[in-house]
Amino acid sequence: MVTGLASSAQEALPGSNASMDEIQRFCTNIADPARDQRYLLQKQDLEKLQGEVNDRIAILEKRKAEYQDWLSRRDAFMQQAQLGLVDIYKNMKADAAAPQLEKVDVMLAAAIIMKLPPKQSSLILSEMSPDQAAQVAAIMSSAADPNTSKDPS
Repeated sequence: MVTGLASSAQEALPGSNASMDEIQRFCTNIADPARDQRYLLQKQDLEKLQGEVNDRIAILEKRKAEYQDWLSRRDAFMQQAQLGLVDIYKNMKADAAAPQLEKVDVMLAAAIIMKLPPKQSSLILSEMSPDQAAQVAAIMSSAADPNTSKDPS
């Protein structure tokens, strides 16, 4: 019965074998140009994306250069400020410097005291409260220890 339906369908559509062959040939003939067109569109999309990536890279490089410039200026300022701060404490009396150094960050206090002459450093530490002086001394000794990590925590 199935063969009867197929033969009746072919009879109902005259030239259906010929039109099926034409459809097959048409699809075969346009397969390569269609694939080429798809590849071309994909290539154009990729080139557009590559251009956008290159633009973003250029923007990031510009921002990186600006940041590095800012960072170098900041470091130069901090170096100058630190030297100036050490000079200020170098010219102060120990009994005046100690209470001020107790109020700043203990790491900053230790850094300043380490840059002062030893005689002045010892006078300032002797004027500080014992707990604060112990913290500063601990930081100073760990900074001098080559086996201590760079992270002070």
